[in-house]
Amino acid sequence: MRPTASVLLCAAVLAAASLTACGGGSGGDPDTVKIAYQRTTDNNVRIMDDYLAGIKRQFERAHEGKKLRLVPVQASATDYYAKLQQMMRSPKTAPDIVREDTFVINSDIKAGYLRPLDDKLAGWKDWGRFAPAAKAAAKGEDGKTYGVPDGTDTRGLWFNKEVFARAGLPADWHPRTWKDVLDAARTVKEKVPGVTPLNVYTGKAPGEAATMQGFEMLLYGTGKDPLYDPAVRKWVSGSRGFRDALEFVRTVFADKLGPDPSDALDPNVDNRVATDWLPSGKLAIALDGSWLGKYWQPGGSRPWPEWTSVMGRAPFPTQNGAAPGAVSLSGGWAWSVSAESTKADLAWQVIETLQTTDNATEWAVRDAQIAVRDDVAASRTYVTSMPGVDFFTALVKFTHYRPALPVYPQVSSAIREAMEAVTTGDASVQQAAGRYDEELKSIAGGAGVTARERAR
Repeated sequence: MRPTASVLLCAAVLAAASLTACGGGSGGDPDTVKIAYQRTTDNNVRIMDDYLAGIKRQFERAHEGKKLRLVPVQASATDYYAKLQQMMRSPKTAPDIVREDTFVINSDIKAGYLRPLDDKLAGWKDWGRFAPAAKAAAKGEDGKTYGVPDGTDTRGLWFNKEVFARAGLPADWHPRTWKDVLDAARTVKEKVPGVTPLNVYTGKAPGEAATMQGFEMLLYGTGKDPLYDPAVRKWVSGSRGFRDALEFVRTVFADKLGPDPSDALDPNVDNRVATDWLPSGKLAIALDGSWLGKYWQPGGSRPWPEWTSVMGRAPFPTQNGAAPGAVSLSGGWAWSVSAESTKADLAWQVIETLQTTDNATEWAVRDAQIAVRDDVAASRTYVTSMPGVDFFTALVKFTHYRPALPVYPQVSSAIREAMEAVTTGDASVQQAAGRYDEELKSIAGGAGVTARERAR
């Protein structure tokens, strides 16, 4: 069962209180910078902790008398957002530097939790190395930039070539349409009983994984209406593309091509895909992210030496094969400075340390990130870091970013409700899409929505 809002708030308050007790706020010692980041329960624990331990040593050697204090927040992504926001509300608990998911950065900007960095970026020569789309992901509606991205990701299809061989499917599989994907899943269902043919994240519990890896990969492949129309600065309702995306999700579960709904709606389903279903040969095709290989590397949470020969990769196709032929979604994280920090200059020096070419490259390699800096992308260390990094880097040219608007998290939640309704069979596609349209009006207001003519 997912925690209730009151439970999450209590947890956030307790976390903030404990940080206050140990000096978690940005005040106090003027020579100590505090940096808050998510510590998860998977292999990211070691990856981020070890990486930042190295940054701490570098910073303290280069800045005599200065200290960098690490403030890990051990929580799921959803709980991390809530706890971080609670911490940033008060100067007693606010860290100086926070690691912001671009999924929520605009909500935090609107709430006044973050400091704009334009005065620092103006004199920083490395800012010109960042991809424009990555820069845009950390920009507020006021046109100011509130974070320095440390990488991005892309999404595509992972498939088990051993399962494919048993099903009579090719090792160089390259689906051109959604139908090709579903046909392959049906072949696996028929020829390899006991193996789940296809995983598409869905529903409320998996969180943003369902919206990005699932729904938006489908929506942006339709070539029809987007979630948000920037030309009129309104969210889109009555979209044919929205209904087509929901129909694909409905088909996967109605035709029993995906996991049992009880498994698909498990909050930990993403970890099960990466550390159990794929390595154990229980899943044939996964619509998933560029980072999966880090779980299987030596030292990962599920070392799997054979993965480099067993797992294939293919771009996720557009609905009917229309140009550009493939689609991807990208997200990412950024380092930001808390608005309550009294040490913005020193905090910026930490961010500069995080973003030397060598350190940025090391992070991209450690965490299986897709590079957002041209010098990192050209680095041989990066290019040869993991099988498939070139494949997922090449998907950047097909990628889309989520609408960088404060209400996006609420829109995302409404999308997941619609997905869950068609996954469980509680609503038809038309019903679920209609409920989404009504919810969209309550989120964005009637004036913030543009309606498309609904097909009969």
